[in-house]
Amino acid sequence: MRNLMVFSLFFWAVTGEANQFVQDLVAAGHERTQHSVRYDGAYVAIDYPGGDVPKNTGVCTDVIVRAYRALGTDLQQLVHEDMLLNFDDYPSKRIWGLSQPDSHIDHRRVPNLQAFFRRHGRSLKVSKNSADYHPGDLVTWMLPGNLPHIGIVSDQVNAHTSQPMIIHNIGRGPALEDMLFRYKVTGHYQYLPINYKAQR
Repeated sequence: MRNLMVFSLFFWAVTGEANQFVQDLVAAGHERTQHSVRYDGAYVAIDYPGGDVPKNTGVCTDVIVRAYRALGTDLQQLVHEDMLLNFDDYPSKRIWGLSQPDSHIDHRRVPNLQAFFRRHGRSLKVSKNSADYHPGDLVTWMLPGNLPHIGIVSDQVNAHTSQPMIIHNIGRGPALEDMLFRYKVTGHYQYLPINYKAQR
């Protein structure tokens, strides 16, 4: 990055498999930034489970889904299975007028991921203090035009602003960027799969 000094930041007090998962999730997020991805949120019929849109396309949620899937966690399947049993706990009817889950798209929608992370992960404090955001955390924002957005907190901070860098795709492909407080933060989560085993 041009004239951007970053240094490693990893101070979250987690241990064992949780600590390993956080490191691996952040590494998987960083790996996503090496891919050329054209931003495209069009509805696409995909396989289930393990389905994905074409590798050279994607949106912000696909960064999350692909990072987790690289570690053996299929958010497409997990979200779909939870929605089959708890559809009313998700915003699909209120926002999109749906009457049943749709495995092709549900996991690619930020409000659905927020509901899933609230239900099966931890909802963390939303604040304007950068020290509250740790590597591996998932953050959601509301962009201008009421467009929801999501990203992963990385293990690097901008030495000039002391803010953690975010792995996300806001339209220019997966990237590492200092943008935590650029937009209104609407959610802050941690999702650690049960009994994670390092993929090594």
